[in-house]
Amino acid sequence: MTTSFDPEVLALPFYEDSHRRLAAEAGAWCDSNRVLWEEVRALDPDAAGRCLVRVLGAAGWLSELDPRGAPVDDFRAVCLRREALAYSEDLADFAFSIQALAATPLLRFGSEAQRRRYLPGMAAGTLIGAFAVSEKEAGSDVASVGLEAVRDADGEGDGSYVLNGRKAWIANGTIADVFVVIARTGQGPGPLGLSAFLVPAGTPGLRAERIDAIAPRSFAHLSFEDCRLPADAVLGRPGKGFVVAVDLLERFRTTVGAAALGFARRAFDTALGHVLAREAYGATLFDLQLVKASLADMEVQLNAAALLVARAAWETDRGSRRFARHSNIAKVHATEAAQGVVDNAVQLLGAAGIVEGSVTERLYRQIRSLRIYEGTSEVLRMAIAGSLDMRRAARVAAA
Repeated sequence: MTTSFDPEVLALPFYEDSHRRLAAEAGAWCDSNRVLWEEVRALDPDAAGRCLVRVLGAAGWLSELDPRGAPVDDFRAVCLRREALAYSEDLADFAFSIQALAATPLLRFGSEAQRRRYLPGMAAGTLIGAFAVSEKEAGSDVASVGLEAVRDADGEGDGSYVLNGRKAWIANGTIADVFVVIARTGQGPGPLGLSAFLVPAGTPGLRAERIDAIAPRSFAHLSFEDCRLPADAVLGRPGKGFVVAVDLLERFRTTVGAAALGFARRAFDTALGHVLAREAYGATLFDLQLVKASLADMEVQLNAAALLVARAAWETDRGSRRFARHSNIAKVHATEAAQGVVDNAVQLLGAAGIVEGSVTERLYRQIRSLRIYEGTSEVLRMAIAGSLDMRRAARVAAA
């Protein structure tokens, strides 16, 4: 196994010396845990998830989630960690990313009491989080969320809420200790009527139904039946749930692109190693011009994805008002390109590329979901088109 990072990309001004050190340390740590990766693949997805969150917490990968330390809003660092983990083991990337995804709303919008209650455990890996926004009738369209949270008329004025409804496709749904849940509280129509809640897994009326995916991991549908929450379970302010959800998704889309880049680099390295060693037609596969052309196309896609992810993460960290546009662009291109790179790698390996448990077979199943979650490619293309500067569009049309 080799490092997932391109040193020439890391040398660009998008990154600082601290990021270059992090990349080296992350790559070395991932490479030193090959035995662990083999062990977790043999576990039930729930057991694997719990194990990996504990390991990542103990190794310090989640330390920036602890408000008692010095949390850093550094999405370049999150992207580098995801790329390194995705290159080495997709379950480790999944465990890291969902823990960070669930903790970030607390870091950005939580009260002091909420942060103290949940974040130290999430940083240590002893408390697992999940983010629950998707529903069968409301995926990328967050404003269409239908799960209801109604003030309890019989609650003796304590301001409690009662939740009724369902959530779908929730990562870590079967193992989470706390859920960040977006529900409709009715302050207004569409996005104005949503609020965010912190729901402990043991809350009466909350049930998780495990579902299986093509890449095994903890996924669940959630049901809420007369699920009662105190007033202080609201994350942020009532009516601000849409802001909480969109802020989170816009930031983390770049990190999805980084994970896709890690998958694609592993596929490329696996394919390159194969064609250099595989003898055919009196030479090696690498000597065939069509094979070289395929590898060249893969290299172009990898470089473009790396640059777009780096730029988007940099725009986010520097507080650009247009960071979401760059995040959408990076996510769309990196995930779509990675799908093509992985497919080409399978093709170059031939029958060996589809053997169950092989690197490319695992990558082929793992990469597919990245084009869907946190905004499908189709939805994000619409958002990108909608963000075009009208004056620029007018100039192009008149040219």
